[in-house]
Amino acid sequence: MSEQTFPRGWDEERVRKVLVHYEEQTEDEAVAEDEAAFADAMQTVMEVPYALVPAIREIIAKHHV
Repeated sequence: MSEQTFPRGWDEERVRKVLVHYEEQTEDEAVAEDEAAFADAMQTVMEVPYALVPAIREIIAKHHV
């Protein structure tokens, strides 16, 4: 079995907290969270080809370093 690796700043506890958040979230809470993301003037949502997702994730990871 291989050792788990996490992105910088993440550990198993943080992953578990995120999972609990989304697993316990009601549908109304999920919709409200999505709507809040669309309303944030400092963020954008766009549709991109699936094949570009890995490259975009890499760019975002470098941006947040």
